[in-house]
Amino acid sequence: MFTAPPELARIALQSAPDAMLVIDALGLILFANSRVEALFGYSREQLIGHSVDTLLPERSRRAHSLLRARYMRRARRKAMGIGFELRAQRSDGSELPVSVRLSPVNWGENTVMLAAIRDATTRKRIESELLAARRSAEEAREAAVRASQAKSRFLATASHDLRQPLQTLALLNGALRRTVHDSDAVLALSQQEQAIAAMSRLLNALLDISKLESGAIKPAPADFAIDALFEELRREFSGLAANKGLALEITGGEHLANTDPALLEQLLRNLMSNAVKYTRSGRITLRCLREPGGLLRIEVRDTGIGIAAEQLSRIYDEFYQIGSADGYGLGLTIVRRIVELLGLRLQVSSCPGEGSCFSVLLPAATAALSAAPTAEVFDPHLAAQTLAHRQRVLLVEDDSGVRDATRMLLKVEGYRVAAVASLEEALAAAAEGIDLLVTDYHLRDGQTGTEVIAALRRTLGKPLKCVLITGDTSSSIRRLPQDPDLCVASKPVQAEQLLTMLERLGAASAALPP
Repeated sequence: MFTAPPELARIALQSAPDAMLVIDALGLILFANSRVEALFGYSREQLIGHSVDTLLPERSRRAHSLLRARYMRRARRKAMGIGFELRAQRSDGSELPVSVRLSPVNWGENTVMLAAIRDATTRKRIESELLAARRSAEEAREAAVRASQAKSRFLATASHDLRQPLQTLALLNGALRRTVHDSDAVLALSQQEQAIAAMSRLLNALLDISKLESGAIKPAPADFAIDALFEELRREFSGLAANKGLALEITGGEHLANTDPALLEQLLRNLMSNAVKYTRSGRITLRCLREPGGLLRIEVRDTGIGIAAEQLSRIYDEFYQIGSADGYGLGLTIVRRIVELLGLRLQVSSCPGEGSCFSVLLPAATAALSAAPTAEVFDPHLAAQTLAHRQRVLLVEDDSGVRDATRMLLKVEGYRVAAVASLEEALAAAAEGIDLLVTDYHLRDGQTGTEVIAALRRTLGKPLKCVLITGDTSSSIRRLPQDPDLCVASKPVQAEQLLTMLERLGAASAALPP
């Protein structure tokens, strides 16, 4: 039997913040401080001289005896309970998780164990809460990924399938307007055309917002010339502005920019559309200016109705409109989403009754661009000559409704049309000879229009001129390589737009030597 620790050691152990035990090689308790009494509910008299197993649940005592014997053979400092939960038992039979740190102490010729015991209830609760929070976060992250993937799949389907019936309506409308001459019918078809255009704008806006929010659109920054973008906007908006009696001024296109050109074009298209919509008289100005710090500023300025100061904070909200203008109030929402996606800066100044100015700050290109290939010039006289001997058009479209409507439109216009639904059928039809190709991008069985174009060009051994029609607005479409013999059109394509593309391609094809 060992004597009690010296008085100084006893005072130190008694004052320790943890429950402290001194245990001999046989597992008998030699010393217990007041923290042991408070933690386990035993008096010191009930513990001193008794086995430490008193403080363990019945199920753990045998294993503990073996572990104690092993420890005493190679006594060293050790934390108990690493990798598993260590539990103790109070005098009332209740259990609690504990952490134990053992230290061997030489006592004469013998070694005793000094055990520091701490209630681990709070730590275990925090660990459990952290683990639950981590699992919850992982589950939330996985759910978000699944939701994003589901939304991306929906948007991919919607981009194609929702545009298909609108595409059919637009082409049938174009065919009917070329065959119907009754004044009432012509008026009805004109109103139908306007309704189809309005439906197309709304669908495109909703899908654009959804794609931007879901992250389905990934920026593809590149150096490009502003003048090509400005020229595209000039062609699109000059007629719309003229119809309202508005002057359209576009300047500063000689600058080079670095951002995603397709997304910037979409942003500016929405700003220009708003400017036309809210301007009753005067002018609309689109210009690009160089700013300090390697930046460019593109401004869309109008002399429209203007925006009151209290409305400026709401103009980017979905479906919010100023005044009673026609539309759906989605244009500036799309602008804001694109600005955030590209990391640009958008500024607006406006005065009611005087007009508004929207400015976009973007990086300038750091190097000069290589010379672009000379664009083909559309010769209306040459196009007119081709009317007498319309070319053979191969149409590849797997949707029967869109295929029939497109074939009807092209036949009414005078083209000789072969309509098929797949790559295999297209290769078979090419044996009869074709001059132009019109193909959908997404075809059945995972085939794509780009595969059709490549296969036909290899088979024919010539640079076949093609129109690629797609409802897909993903980055894969925007990253298609530049091809002077290819026009890309987004669904729903209006009849006039499709026919104009074919006129341009057909005129260029007819000008080539046989």
